[in-house]
Amino acid sequence: MKSEPVLSERANSRYKNLYDKYVLPFLFILPAVLLFTVFAWFPILKGFYISFLDYDLLKGASFTGLDNFKAVLSDPLLPKAVINTLYFTLLAILFGYVVPVFLAIAINEMRSAQSFFRLAFYIPVVLPPMVAVLLWKWFYDPDIGLANVLLNFVGLNGLPWLNSPKTSMFSLIIMSTWANAGGSVLIYLAALKGIPVSMYEAAELEGAGIFQRIRFVTIPQILGVMLIMLVLQIIGTMQVFTEPFVMTDGGPANSTLTIMMLLYRYGFKFFDFGAAGALGLLFFFLLVSFSLVYFRLTKKFKD
Repeated sequence: MKSEPVLSERANSRYKNLYDKYVLPFLFILPAVLLFTVFAWFPILKGFYISFLDYDLLKGASFTGLDNFKAVLSDPLLPKAVINTLYFTLLAILFGYVVPVFLAIAINEMRSAQSFFRLAFYIPVVLPPMVAVLLWKWFYDPDIGLANVLLNFVGLNGLPWLNSPKTSMFSLIIMSTWANAGGSVLIYLAALKGIPVSMYEAAELEGAGIFQRIRFVTIPQILGVMLIMLVLQIIGTMQVFTEPFVMTDGGPANSTLTIMMLLYRYGFKFFDFGAAGALGLLFFFLLVSFSLVYFRLTKKFKD
């Protein structure tokens, strides 16, 4: 008679362990999973579905097969948007990728005021993107903007900045580097703090100067982080939208028209949601390829 309560107690304990191990953790992550499904995966699947339709908000939708993809690929603006996106990505790598590395190394080599410079370079990241973009739009104003005021002060002629196809993309890169460099600087600083001090001490004993320490100790030790950050920056910069949308609207003469800008025009200017979905799907697979490279690099350096 006494064995039945004991068995019941053991069964309850077993079920409780299973609940604590499998059910309870899932309940904690369930809200995040639902939000991610609703706001991430559902739009992706919906875009995939729309890309094969002639989608009209009033008349409904009809299946068109690959017609949307053919229309997008034959659009004369697509090559321009692709070239501009790749050009922006290239400039972002040359400036926005290299600058944070040098800033982080410079701050790490300082004997004092490291906290001040970490905060100073991170402040632009805290600003809302729209505020930062509007601030720089005023800064680039050819008549009253601070950029031309400073150039005139030193005896140089002002530049058209956002009003010329020759300078518009470069102007966006300067703004983007200023706005996003702070986050990368902190990541590199964290990686630099992980380098054993003994390696620098050994290099100094061998007579290595500051540039030799950077070349033979610092760079090799953070190379893995640099490669991962490179892939992440390529993925991020290829999705550039806010800067050209607010500052130039893709102009002048489509010189800052990017893939995301073209996708926006399809959907919200021409109301061609099928073409927007087709372009979004093509762009999605392009970014997925870079993401696979990122995961491969991450796994490689973890191993």
